[in-house]
Amino acid sequence: MSDEVVTVNKFTSALCALGLGIALAGSVNAATGSNAIAERIKPLGSVCLEGDDSCGGAAAAAAGGGARSGAEIYTASCAACHAIGVAGAPKFGSAADWGPRAANGMDSLLANAINGINAMPPRGTCATCSDDDIQSAIQHMLDNSQ
Repeated sequence: MSDEVVTVNKFTSALCALGLGIALAGSVNAATGSNAIAERIKPLGSVCLEGDDSCGGAAAAAAGGGARSGAEIYTASCAACHAIGVAGAPKFGSAADWGPRAANGMDSLLANAINGINAMPPRGTCATCSDDDIQSAIQHMLDNSQ
């Protein structure tokens, strides 16, 4: 074999090794970059629904917190609209707003809250509230609007 052929083979081998090295380095950088991206965009948390056993009992612990008071339900789900009277909602603490409604009775108030009325969607913003929870929140608003 001639010296020229050997030199070309060594040169070709060197180029292949260099190319392989660059490819491997790029692959390592890509993997590192992918890991960094995945770390940056991973969710901050997760939602665990009641009855979902894959959450490790977190939902059961959260759900087992006991009954909420009317004040707690009002603060969490009703105050956003009723504190300032959004879209005609009767204002918390206003006898003028609640008096005529209270005159119709709790059954009427409860039916309106459960089914929705005017701009208020069914169950307001508390889709997880039971009928008793909603009644408790209504009673809290009535008690504080006399």
